[in-house]
Amino acid sequence: MAHKIIKSLFLLLVLLNLVSNCAHAAPQVPCFFIFGDSLADNGNNNNLVTAAKTNYRPYGIDFPNGTTGRFTNGRTTVDIIGELLGFNQFIPPFATARGRDILVGVNYASGAAGIRDESGRQLGDRISLNEQLLNHAATINRLIQLLGTGKEATNYLNKCLFYVSLGSNDYLNNYFMPSNYTTSRIYTQDQYAKILIDQYSLQIKLLYLLGARKIALPGLGSIGSIPYSFSNLCRNNVSCVTNINNAVQPFNARLVSLVDELNRELNDARFIYLNTSGMSSGDPSMLGFRVIDTGCCPARSDGQCIQDSTPCQNRTEYVFWDAIHPTEAVNRFIASRSYNASLPSDAYPTDISHLVN
Repeated sequence: MAHKIIKSLFLLLVLLNLVSNCAHAAPQVPCFFIFGDSLADNGNNNNLVTAAKTNYRPYGIDFPNGTTGRFTNGRTTVDIIGELLGFNQFIPPFATARGRDILVGVNYASGAAGIRDESGRQLGDRISLNEQLLNHAATINRLIQLLGTGKEATNYLNKCLFYVSLGSNDYLNNYFMPSNYTTSRIYTQDQYAKILIDQYSLQIKLLYLLGARKIALPGLGSIGSIPYSFSNLCRNNVSCVTNINNAVQPFNARLVSLVDELNRELNDARFIYLNTSGMSSGDPSMLGFRVIDTGCCPARSDGQCIQDSTPCQNRTEYVFWDAIHPTEAVNRFIASRSYNASLPSDAYPTDISHLVN
């Protein structure tokens, strides 16, 4: 009997050791590079002259490192995707990444940034996608110094995950701001979507030329339904909200077509589309969200939290943290379904877990 107990304990210890080893296994990719806007910014805007920065309380109230410049209460979607990939540290922002930090990847995302250089201009400085690509070229030069040769750096980059998520500001802080921008007077919604995707295509192909071979491209969410759009852009006009949501649909449709085109033309690389608006289209109350039309923190006129304001206590029940950005609870939901699709419509042609393996 004692012999059987000892044997059982031994097997239990072996299993616990296996679980422990799995928990500390190497990440599924050696590095993770992020290009984006405020949904992914983790501090790149902190030292810029701009209203689009969040290095103040109550931002980061639930984040392990406190206030960092993330536009939410806790983790962003890309923070959580990084965890799901097996990284035991957050991907550093380009603004502060030093030395060997860059071997795990770099986050280039910048609040108010767009596919078009001028998008977000009225808020102040921001790092557009074109500038983010220039920053990535600088990172590659540093990788060459760390790894020894250009070939070694390219081989390394070929194995990494690239996440490119822009376009919201080309609508919210450009097309639907006619007092500051002319785009809505020049282009129909379908023409504008085509122009954006044509430029995006060139930018993504440049990323491919710089060594990217595993690229995830999230679509735009229902940006007409965020509290900022409803109260500021639409002045509580429901048909205006519908118009904004309808305007981003041609962008998403063209992005799916672009994924097909890129997979056909660049067949040594893999591109996927993440259907963020589809993921968010169900009944929020089924996921435990009770408040869907207002942010958790008192907001300024530009949609960000008022500095040092007191946010709601029941943050897991709120869809929005401020009047623009989702709470960590929503980010966790989007990240989980982007990584491991719950429905076939969540990701196309596959999800992140299959892209990286």
